[in-house]
Amino acid sequence: MFKKTSKFLALSCVYVAMLSTYSPSSSATDNVVKKSKKKQTATKNQQADVHFTQWKEVSVFITDMVAKHGFQADELNAMFEQTRYIETARQLMRPAPPGKPKNWKAYRARFVEPYRIDAGVAFWNKNADLLARTEQQYGIPAEIIVGLIGVETIYGKNTGSFRAMDVLTTLAFDYPETPTRETRMQFFRSELENLLVLAKESGADPFAFKGSYAGAIGLPQFMPGSIRQYAVDFDGDGKINLNESAADAIGSVANYLSLHGWKRNLPTVFPATLSPSDENQAQLKTAISKGLRATYTLNDLKGFLTTPSSDAPDGILYGVIDLQNGEDADEYWLGTDNFFAITQYNRSYFYAMSVIDLGRVISAARQN
Repeated sequence: MFKKTSKFLALSCVYVAMLSTYSPSSSATDNVVKKSKKKQTATKNQQADVHFTQWKEVSVFITDMVAKHGFQADELNAMFEQTRYIETARQLMRPAPPGKPKNWKAYRARFVEPYRIDAGVAFWNKNADLLARTEQQYGIPAEIIVGLIGVETIYGKNTGSFRAMDVLTTLAFDYPETPTRETRMQFFRSELENLLVLAKESGADPFAFKGSYAGAIGLPQFMPGSIRQYAVDFDGDGKINLNESAADAIGSVANYLSLHGWKRNLPTVFPATLSPSDENQAQLKTAISKGLRATYTLNDLKGFLTTPSSDAPDGILYGVIDLQNGEDADEYWLGTDNFFAITQYNRSYFYAMSVIDLGRVISAARQN
């Protein structure tokens, strides 16, 4: 796919790390699918009429790429002439309309299910030696890596078929109208820059990279910037191929987590129960608002959470995890630094817990 490079950009991050933002809700997807034929035809005609080289912002981007990375302007203009506007990607980035309350059990059921479990057992068995080597080198348990790749792409069965060049260009210059539009366009322009530099460094065709509607690539769904910054050649063949090399995908996920705070031999979560009182509810909201990091000792939490599992060690920090269950009672957990390392891959408690639970279930299934 592409040769190993040691040149990294500090702005890189895993798309992956943004899945909760990008993932289409069923309602958002339905809105795209349910368009009338007339509307779909109009959209296709509009897409055919888009010429990115006529956009001022694209011309500025090309000028910057020439100055920063030594591209030829004619070369980039030719690329953008071939680039397609992808309305589907733009539509799927729109916020989902207000609907039902978040439901952890329903979310979990999408990922911890028989097909994915069976595929995970097969993937683990096939790559057991690689996973063992990864754990020895990086300290990341096999069940975490297997759980994560399973949630992302069902072990390569669903990596996406969009050309990354098309979707990244569309989102970089015409992100839908949302409160975060400017920030999101800047992010996608950075990723488009990384894609072009990645292709240049490796001698690859930028149009050959295919992935999700957000531009995430391969088994682990890395954004181009994350490929450049965190992907590793774990099979030692001199190139990094996240689409076809399970070894490279496994090693790259481990490297990413390792560089985002994973601590060897530390569990991820411990169950907790809220002590029922109005005052405790207020304390809980404050604790949850601390965000994606571990900031509390067990002693700090004793006022409003019952003593967690006796296995939860003193001397480390925890964060309070609130998993909403629709109209049912919320589920509470204490997360360690390792739980929050997973949230650096995708900034969602639901996502991180699905990775953990899927990995655990697959590990148990292998023993049966």
